[in-house]
Amino acid sequence: MLWSLVKILGFVLIVTVLAVAAGMLLETGGGIRIVVADTEFTLAPLQAVIAGMLLLLVVWVVLALVGLLVAVFRFLNGDETAITRYFDRNRERRGFAALTDGMMALASGEGRLAMQKAIRAEKLLHKPHLTALLTAQAAELAGDARRADSAYRLLLADDRTRFIAVRGLMKQKLASGDTTTALKLAEKAFALKPRHEDTQDVLLKLQAGQSDWKGARTTLAAKARGGSLPRDIHRRRDAVLALQEARAVFEEGNTIEAREAAIAANKQSPDLIPAAAMAARGYIEKGDAKHATRVLQTAWNAQPHPDLAAAFAEIAPDETPGQRLKRFASLTRHQPGHEETRLLLAELHLTAEDFNAARKALGDLPEKHPTQRALSLQAAIERGEGAPDAVVRGWLAKALSASRGPQWTCDKCHSIHSGWSPVCDNCGGFDTLSWREPPHSVAAGSGAELLPLIIGSDPGPDRREG
Repeated sequence: MLWSLVKILGFVLIVTVLAVAAGMLLETGGGIRIVVADTEFTLAPLQAVIAGMLLLLVVWVVLALVGLLVAVFRFLNGDETAITRYFDRNRERRGFAALTDGMMALASGEGRLAMQKAIRAEKLLHKPHLTALLTAQAAELAGDARRADSAYRLLLADDRTRFIAVRGLMKQKLASGDTTTALKLAEKAFALKPRHEDTQDVLLKLQAGQSDWKGARTTLAAKARGGSLPRDIHRRRDAVLALQEARAVFEEGNTIEAREAAIAANKQSPDLIPAAAMAARGYIEKGDAKHATRVLQTAWNAQPHPDLAAAFAEIAPDETPGQRLKRFASLTRHQPGHEETRLLLAELHLTAEDFNAARKALGDLPEKHPTQRALSLQAAIERGEGAPDAVVRGWLAKALSASRGPQWTCDKCHSIHSGWSPVCDNCGGFDTLSWREPPHSVAAGSGAELLPLIIGSDPGPDRREG
């Protein structure tokens, strides 16, 4: 409101000044006399001012026309002029409009339309770092892999878009199943942007899938330094990779290096069951039963597991059932109420032919959680106590169709694995296998699996790697 009043007062003041000036000129005597070709013109002061202003206007128009003629002449000769700049700006506006339409089409899922708009934008703008990216993404959406590949390769020449180009080509190779080339491209993308989380994840997955455990550990360390991975998770996953390095060394025949690597992996993550079992066997090979026992007790306290019990049995393979039962007390005193501990005690008492103690250790597991193992142990107890064959066969019949209990199960896709692995064979997830009962556990047909008694025999290579 105040500003409007100021503008009105300013306008009135200007008009007043002009009116006063005109009045003064009218009252002023004299004038200007102009003689042209024996013709005389006499102009009053006010008329002279108006004539001067008109003369300035005419001169300005004449100069503008002359400038226009010069610009047209230069345009015809190919020089940069206002006319060409006008057309350039107009073409640029249309190019950015096509680019905008292409981005909208891409967001709407219209790949073909987005590609058409991208081609038009390129013709108008000549800025491949903008239009090639839209072309590549539109071609991917439309399923035109060849055009997308060509567009990404154009982006490789520009430092600003090189990372985007490498990452786009990497995704294409992943989609086509060429993991070897995808791994090389992921390494290149990682070198360009080491802190890019998605690139880190893809590279880690590819390295693990191709057993490049050393490279995977480097990538994992970069994730930890970037703050995208909590310290405890990094420590466990690094232990997983270290364990796989140890296995690779073991397969090459370097048992001493494998043993030391397994022990180092166990120190990083004492609750990692395969690392604990392998480290314990490494200590056993060194004749260090004390450290082997300590490793297995720590892991058992975190999560009881049959592989830990099997490794614990290997510490003294020639002991009698009674001696074994007594020595295993140092293990079973950890997590005494856990189902795996109760099953282990039942097996040990069965081996010692103490059927009453085996029944007591087993308790109500055959009724509350009737797994194959619990039911087959119940059948063994019944047979040991002299029960009729019909009773024994009844328990075994139940065992054949019962759940197998906990198994190595992927937390992402729920696929079941016969042994532990750092990478899921089904979905490729890294460190996703956990020892638990799957949602729909299937029954096994092998009778040898129904009664896994620990009798001190060699667990075999598969059991060793568990």
